[in-house]
Amino acid sequence: MTGILGRKIGMTQIFDEDGRAIPVTVVEAGPCKVVQVKTNETDGYEAVQLGFDEVRKQKKVNKPMAGHFKKAGTSPFRFLREFRMSGLNPGDEVTVESFKKGDRITVSGISKGKGFQGVMKRHGYGGGPGSHGSMFNRAPGSIGASAFPSRVWKNKGMPGRTGGRRVTVKNLMVVDVRPEQNLILLRGAVPGHDGAYIELRKDD
Repeated sequence: MTGILGRKIGMTQIFDEDGRAIPVTVVEAGPCKVVQVKTNETDGYEAVQLGFDEVRKQKKVNKPMAGHFKKAGTSPFRFLREFRMSGLNPGDEVTVESFKKGDRITVSGISKGKGFQGVMKRHGYGGGPGSHGSMFNRAPGSIGASAFPSRVWKNKGMPGRTGGRRVTVKNLMVVDVRPEQNLILLRGAVPGHDGAYIELRKDD
């Protein structure tokens, strides 16, 4: 598996050879430093920890994390994630050159937070009549039986906090890779707001 960390920049469009406009999401991917290497002997599995978005001021890093980065011989980073990769050493650099046009990748990140929402926005309920004084426009309606089970069933769609959760989107297509700018252009839904950290994975 090939993986890299990045930041969602925003959306734009590019034109293919036939002149068709393709909507793409621009992602700043890497360069990432290998901060830690995990092995079967020491950790029971093989993986590497990558760091992205260097911290400029040392005082912004607490002592445990400062020691973690000092052991690896790297600068402190704001965003750390593990990938099941091997063959790398602490201090090695992972760049966007690991990806190429036409690749299909998996992207994970934290979705946009939408706050406390009702059932129509949160679950797609149809709602009631919108006129003639029904007074049942956006309410959830009945939420359970009476005698049995005398409670609301688990997993019932109810109002609540929406978004702000880890989301994984698979099978996104790489439209273009620009190594000189550390950019990768993706076609498809990339989770998170503009500026959000994301993880990109490609299964070899």
